[in-house]
Amino acid sequence: MPTDSPKYRAPALDKGLDILELLAKATQPLSIAEISDGVGRSRGEIFRMLQVLEERDYISRPDGEGSYSLTPRLFRLGMEQPPVKNLVETAMPVMHRLADEIDQSCHLVVPSQEQIVVIARVDPPGETGLVVRVGHRRPISHSASGYVLLAWQTDDTRERWFRTMLDHEPGLKRARIENTLREVRGAGLATIPSEVVDGVTDLSAPIIEGNHAVCALTVPFIERRGAKIDMKATARLLVAAAADISTDLSHGAPGQP
Repeated sequence: MPTDSPKYRAPALDKGLDILELLAKATQPLSIAEISDGVGRSRGEIFRMLQVLEERDYISRPDGEGSYSLTPRLFRLGMEQPPVKNLVETAMPVMHRLADEIDQSCHLVVPSQEQIVVIARVDPPGETGLVVRVGHRRPISHSASGYVLLAWQTDDTRERWFRTMLDHEPGLKRARIENTLREVRGAGLATIPSEVVDGVTDLSAPIIEGNHAVCALTVPFIERRGAKIDMKATARLLVAAAADISTDLSHGAPGQP
């Protein structure tokens, strides 16, 4: 038997995981036919699995008909993991303070394969601001948060991430990204115009635990007339807030010695 063959097989579990992984990468709901083609199994093989996953609230049909997408259930389960829960609980008081100081929203971002995902947010205290929803995903190479996470990794981890990113984006300009990473590392934060919303500059700073960034604290900065805090002051307060969270993490979760 080949050494890379699994010792045990669970065909039903394999089918379920294949479906979940396919839907996780999809940008829109998929029909049964598209799921069947995507996982390389017949409709008969996956029909009952789709029913079970829907009954357990892992997938749903947003249009009420035949196309499926993931629900937030897997995300909520992941958020209950002690390291993630501790991170969010530690960061939230500092994030609320930061949002009040800068009168802008902020959010917390972690890596997820070749993407970043938002795991927590604080809305702006005023009437105007850009809010990024929890669960939002973007490629690492297309986000200020992603550049920060890449910049503050060990060399081995960064190389592994680059390989994963290149698998998904073969045309990725690695040299350009590495130049930006050097600039970000030198500045202590990323200051990058948003690729999604005109007039917004994404400011992002690393939250460090041990010798690497475990997440990024990001502010989608909007220039507003009459604002008391400009982008330069916002960047300074953001870096200080990220450092405070890093310190709190090194001392343990709230309520722990």
